[in-house]
Parts: sequence; structure tokens; C-alpha cells
Amino acid sequence: MSHSHENAHDHSPKSEGAAHDEHAHCHDHGSGHHPSANKQSGKPADKNAIYTCPMHPEVEQVGPGDCPICGMALEPKGIPTGDEGPNPELVDFTRRLWVGLAFTAPLLLLTMPPYLGYNGIRELFGEWPSLWIELAIATPVILWSGWPFFVRGYKSFRTMNLNMFSLIAMGVGAAYIFSIVAVLAPQIFPEGFRKADGSVGVYFEAAAVIVTLVLLGQVMELRAREGTGKAIRALLDLAAKTARVVRPDGTEEEIPLEDVVVGDQLRVRPGDKVPVDGVVVSGRSSIDESMITGEPIPVEKVAGDKVTGATINGTGSLIIEAKRVGADTMLSQIVQMVADAQRSRAPIQKFADMVAGKFVPVVIGISILSFILWAIWGPDPAYAYALVSAVAVLIIACPCALGLATPMSIMTATGRGAQAGVLIKNAEALERFDKVDTLIVDKTGTLTEGKPKLVAVLPEQGHNETEVLRLAASLERGSEHPLAEAIVAGAQERGVEMTDATDFEAITGMGVKGVVDGKAVALGNARLMTEMGLDGGRLAETANARRDEGETVMFVVLEGKIAGLVSVADPVKETTPAALKALHKLGFRIIMATGDNERTARAVADRLGIDEIRADVLPEDKARIIKDLQAEGKKVAMAGDGVNDAPALAQADVGIAMGTGADVAIESAGITLIQGNLDGIVRARKLSRMTMRNIKQNLFFALIYNAAGVPIAAGILYPFTGFLIGPIFAAFAMSASSLSVVSNSLRLRSMKL
Repeated sequence: MSHSHENAHDHSPKSEGAAHDEHAHCHDHGSGHHPSANKQSGKPADKNAIYTCPMHPEVEQVGPGDCPICGMALEPKGIPTGDEGPNPELVDFTRRLWVGLAFTAPLLLLTMPPYLGYNGIRELFGEWPSLWIELAIATPVILWSGWPFFVRGYKSFRTMNLNMFSLIAMGVGAAYIFSIVAVLAPQIFPEGFRKADGSVGVYFEAAAVIVTLVLLGQVMELRAREGTGKAIRALLDLAAKTARVVRPDGTEEEIPLEDVVVGDQLRVRPGDKVPVDGVVVSGRSSIDESMITGEPIPVEKVAGDKVTGATINGTGSLIIEAKRVGADTMLSQIVQMVADAQRSRAPIQKFADMVAGKFVPVVIGISILSFILWAIWGPDPAYAYALVSAVAVLIIACPCALGLATPMSIMTATGRGAQAGVLIKNAEALERFDKVDTLIVDKTGTLTEGKPKLVAVLPEQGHNETEVLRLAASLERGSEHPLAEAIVAGAQERGVEMTDATDFEAITGMGVKGVVDGKAVALGNARLMTEMGLDGGRLAETANARRDEGETVMFVVLEGKIAGLVSVADPVKETTPAALKALHKLGFRIIMATGDNERTARAVADRLGIDEIRADVLPEDKARIIKDLQAEGKKVAMAGDGVNDAPALAQADVGIAMGTGADVAIESAGITLIQGNLDGIVRARKLSRMTMRNIKQNLFFALIYNAAGVPIAAGILYPFTGFLIGPIFAAFAMSASSLSVVSNSLRLRSMKL
């Protein structure tokens, strides 16, 4: 047995810190942004906080502003508190949208009736005054409602990071400036711009409608993006607001949750939420942990059991001692992990970024080419058609949908995973897990309960059970290893008195040695016996028979001779058989890697239908096994929970930490299962597959839409059908494409795991 003892009491992921240092990757402070107000205090957001782009997490700066790559507003980085006000960009854009709608509606009433054969309103004012009214009504929409688009468009050209705002600013700006000149100095336009009656057409309504529709799309998109954070807010809402502290004199007092300190004794009454992570001191009850683990069955809690903050107490009353408070609680660290994952980038995003980066310059080129071709070969007024076509190409081709395709899916999926007890460390782990074909699992604590029990003590001739057990338990009393704890607990149950051991030495992968009552004692597996040059004798056959039943057998050696053996059994988790069947259906080849000997490992594997075993494995061997499999071209995931699993978890394509394990294992893993059962891996695989399918659907929608939309806007159908898309329709289609990607991503919120 391996004695690289696992610290299994601490099972929450450690946060990596909310913010980087003050070195910002971009220093542009954009205009048009208002710091968000705190709901409770009304104070503005911290301008010294680190802000980052949801689409490009590598972009960071101190204080709010715009992303220099995509133009989106930066958002505060770090763990949410639940007290943040509404998204300031959403508030600002909503206000601009309402102003845009208020002015665009009368503008359409003035400009659209002639297309329907009714000129009553224009005849009432006259044609020349109507043009000035159009100019007056359209200007607030374009110059105030649309101002952020021009600011971001200008920045995109200044930094040469061309994006959707480059195209919107060019398209709206061209239509608006052309129309102003047509009103102020119509005489300067050549015949190619004039209608049959000699007048020059204006496009105020097109420019205003484009701004309004783009704002509408942005507002809906921002609302949807806020929706992806609902999982985090829902987790934050789970926390209790107060705690009932029990004073040393026996009095009780209700205090705010933030005033609880480690060591406080707290009463949890029936139906109350457990306020913080702690240990039961007295009382007995069942706790509903479904909101953290996704498991619906309440868990019985007695003195000595751990409890997690935000879970719900049943009908009993408990006194608990606070062990973790504030940001150290499991709930807080889950929220931090989800927030970090939502900002991370999947490798597939690089493809979308590459396409978007090359796409905008190509679109500008197509727009210019479209203008030239229409100006040369278009029907009269050719230049007017050329302008309409060029603006439509710019507007319809905005790559907003392409930029949203991956981040929206990742943000939604990581939040959904947290609700199901599956914590994703980053988007790369989520993408990689979809391709994994080989799963390596540890036995103890992964397939089994991780709570072994002493089942037999078999003495050699000349010794008795009590003596053998006393030697073994005395030697193991200082150890935290699960097998050691089982032996000590077995001795206590049988009333065996233990003594202190000296010169304790753990021999990795074999056992332990020490001195008990002045005599040399060793406890370990068959490898330790071989190392010591000992033969198991008649007990060897008994040991093998018990190993065939899946028990772990250890020899007790006294003064260089075998005194007997102790046998420990770790029951298989109830969920394990069904989970293994489901994992096989999902395409995994399952390998069990364990420090147990081959007979014990084979017995467990045969009973559970595991494909392959690697027995007598030392901790450092697990990473080597993974390397060998990767060299064969396998994509390997490793599930483990101990300190000694950390190197293997880091080596694997995807490391999966069972949430009941050690912190270092969780730090090394890409996925953490809060409950620590294999069915969590089933949920993680489904989450990964559905997310990657969703991302590919989004990319398909975005690419196909742009591939079809640009040539149609350029007028490729006009020679055959007489059909030409106008800028207004192009703006509507552009907004619709983004919303289709957003709505498809949000479907992940309701996926069944």
C-alpha cells in the first residue's frame, strides 16, 4: 500500500486571485461608459479595478474602457459579489436605443409612405422642408445614439484591429455624410446620383434604422450575456445571509455572515441553511447537498462529519464549528472557478479570431469593388445603386456573430456545469475532454468509498489476533492514510490498547516500518515482504484468496518474522457500476491504476467490467503510464483525488479531481467533480460534447450567413431577379445572425446532464 498520505479533509478549489497586477495590456479608456452603481450603496464601481474583455480575456486594463480588438466594453475582472449594479454598457445602450426609437419612428412615417404610394405627409410639408426635417430627426439618432459605434470604429482603424464597429461606422457614416451633402449642396452631384426628376436621393432613414437595429441587437446580446452569469448569481444567492453563533456562556446571537470567524460554534436549526463550511460538533440531522453536488438524496450528518456552507439542514438541530469562512468557503471558490472558466478561451476560438481578423479587410475590399462595378454597369442612377450596395455589404457582413460563437457557449456551459456539480477550470479542458478516448481511474476514493474497514486479523502460529492488531494499529496511529485509519478504527472498536511507535518510516508503495515497545515492526504488502527477504508461508495462500475477493492484505512483521496479516476492504461506491456502464457507452476505454497488488485489482476490475488494470503502481508510475498511452496517440483523462495523483493529473490531457480529495489534486486538474463520484465524469463528458456541438453550430451559422449575405448584398442576384438588399434589411439581417448565435448558446442552460 502507498503511504504518500492524502490530505482528504480539504476539498475546495483554491482561487488563483481575482486580478492580475496593474500592468494593463491595453490603455484606451473609451468614451460613452458609465461606472456601474452598487445596488446597496449606490457608489460607482471601482475605477482602479482590473477590467477585461469577455471576448478576449488576454486584454486587461485598470478601469473601464473598450477592448482594442473587438470594441466591446470591458467588464470588471474577479469574483462577483452579487452586489454589482446592472451592466453599465447595457444601461447606456438601452438609453440610446430608446432615444433612437423615439426619433426613428417619426422619420419612417415621413419617408416610407411614398414607397407605398401615399405622399400625404410629404405633400403637407413640401419636399424641400421634408429633407430638412429628415436631417433634423436623423441627426440625434446617428450622432448621439450611434456615437459609441463611431468611437469604436475610429479606434479600430487607429490601432488597425478592424472589427464589426469598423464596418458599422463606415456604412452609417457614408450614408449620413452623403445625405447631408445632398441636402446642403445637391448641385455638386453628377448625373449618376440623380433620379429621373433630377433630385438626389438621401439615406437618413437608412442610417437611423441601421443605428437603431444595431443598438437593439447589442442590447439583446448584452441581456443574453448577463443571462450567462445567472448561474453565478444563483450560486451566490444560495449563501445564508446570517449565522446563529453560540457563545461560550451558552447564549446565542444572530450575526451577519461576514462576521463569522474560524472557530466560531454555530447552531444550524431545522430548515436553516448551513452558514459556512465546518464540522459537526454535536447533534444529528440530514443535509440536502443537492444545490452543490446535484445529488438529490440528503446526507446523514453526525458529530465529526464535515458540512458545506449553503446546503440545507433537514429536521435535526446541529452545532457546527466554523472551519472556512468568506472567500475560503467551498461556495466562494466554486464561484471563483466558474468566473475564471467563463473568461477563458477555448482553442477553437483561435479559428474564429483568425477568420474575423481576415474577414473585415476583405469585406471592405468587396464593398469598394461593389461600388465600382455598380457605378460602371449599374442602371440609372448608377452611383446611387453603387452607394446602397456598398453600404449594405458593410452592414450585413459585421462579424459580431462570429466573435460571439465560442464565448457565449463557454460562458453558458460552465455555469450549467457548476449547477450539476461539475467545475470546469478553463475552456481548453472542456474542449479537450470531448476528444478523450482513454480514462484512467484510481481505485481508492474514486471507484470505492475511500473509507476502508478492517475485516480480518489472521495471526501466525505463536501469536494472537489482539497482539497482531495492536502492533499494526500502534504503528499506523500517526498516519492519515485511509488504510491506516481503517486499522486504527478497527483496533478501537475491538478495545485493543495501542502504544506509541518510534522511528516511523513510510516506504512509498510498500508500507511502513517503526519500533513498538522496543521491538522492530513492519507493516506492508507482498513487495515489502520480498524487499525484506520474507516468505509469506501458509498465510500467503490465505492472503491471495482474500485479494481475489477485492480485499487489501498487509503482513505484520515482528523482529524480522511474519506475525500475521490484517485485511482491509473498501466498499465500491453504489454509483460506480452504473457510471462505468455509462462511460463505456460514451466511448471511454477505462484503465484502473492502483497501488494494490494485481490479484486485488483484478478482482475489483472483473466485478466492475473495467477494460484494463495497472496494479502495484507507485505514485510516480501513473504519470509514466499516461505518457506511454499518449505516445500511442491516445487522448487520456485521469481521475484521482490524492496528493500523489497531482503529477498524473497534470500530465493527462484532462485531469479530473474528485472533489473530496486534496487541494493539490484539484489545482492540477482541469475538471473538478464536487461529489467525487464517477457519474460526475459522465455529466462532464455530456457537457463537453454538447458544448462543442453548440460551438460548431454557432460557427456554422455565422460563417454560412456571412458567406451568403455578402454576395447577395453586393447585388449578385440583381441581374437574374432584380433583387437588391437595402441597408435597412442588411442591418436587420446582421442583428438576426447575432441573435441566432446567442439564442442557440443559451439552449445549453437547459441541457440535461
